[in-house]
Amino acid sequence: MASQRVITVIGSLNTDLVTVTERVPLAGETLTSKSFSIGAGGKGANQAVAAARVSRPNPKNISTSEAVSSDVAVRFIGAVGADQFGPTLVAGMETDGIDISRIRVLEGETTGVAVILVEEATGENRILVNPGANSALKSEDFTSIESLGTPKPDLVVLQLEIPLDTVLTIIKHCRAANIAVLLNPAPAVPLPESVYEGLEHLVVNETEAAILSGRNVDEVNARDFDWGIITDEFLKKGVKNVVVTLGGKGSYSSGKIDGGSLLPANKVKVVDTTCAGDTFVGAYASIYVGSLGESGWDLKEAVRKSSKASELTVQRKGAQIAIPWADEIDWN
Repeated sequence: MASQRVITVIGSLNTDLVTVTERVPLAGETLTSKSFSIGAGGKGANQAVAAARVSRPNPKNISTSEAVSSDVAVRFIGAVGADQFGPTLVAGMETDGIDISRIRVLEGETTGVAVILVEEATGENRILVNPGANSALKSEDFTSIESLGTPKPDLVVLQLEIPLDTVLTIIKHCRAANIAVLLNPAPAVPLPESVYEGLEHLVVNETEAAILSGRNVDEVNARDFDWGIITDEFLKKGVKNVVVTLGGKGSYSSGKIDGGSLLPANKVKVVDTTCAGDTFVGAYASIYVGSLGESGWDLKEAVRKSSKASELTVQRKGAQIAIPWADEIDWN
């Protein structure tokens, strides 16, 4: 096997408390939900699991450990509490083949928790997050590029469920060391302009794109909105590849000014949209590092394949449990 390409994901690990309901209750209203479940989540952990699974077949479907080897190695840096949730999350990631050696289990801290309400008819979700131990990832923990582990990663994947100062510090070190960064700024907040200078990949949804570009969400949700305006803005700020995921409408991507394109979504039965965006990001990261070999980078093809993975996720219930393996995805 060729030498592995390394993805380092730095971000959140959460336990998801998921309730499925006919509709979201109004203020002061109590409803009886259809179901309740507990699962593994957190945007960082979800994206790491997606990167790992999309790069290899499900070990349950094959007979030998050698067959599950992959050209992509996924490393995770994060923190959980020493409670009933944390060790279970870490063990699950290890089972998926992720390097968990940099996940800290912190005494006296609670593991991050996400309370998720899923509307049964539409599959749309509403999420409340308590960061818990995720807040323990401080900028002083990342004093140099060596803080990201050995060997040096080929790609660093970041979100905004850990402290913003930490994310900005990591981006600064990666820029100095010429390490590619994929930023998924979720949940979105306005960012310094310096973040975009030389950023290899920016992946946002409609709401995040609106917030980062200083627009009203209603404006970007208009039927005839030209997404090329926003992608061009980010490209002019220094981003090399911009992707806007548009839910049921598909995705818009661009790697050069006035060169964007819309990929319409395939029609699928949506069961639960939780983790759809994270699956896209993780798959995209895996496809990118895979392209660093002989195949070469093709943004449109990466978006097409990442969408395939995400489409399968929304047809299943839950977060990490819904993320597909490579041999479960119809890549055609």
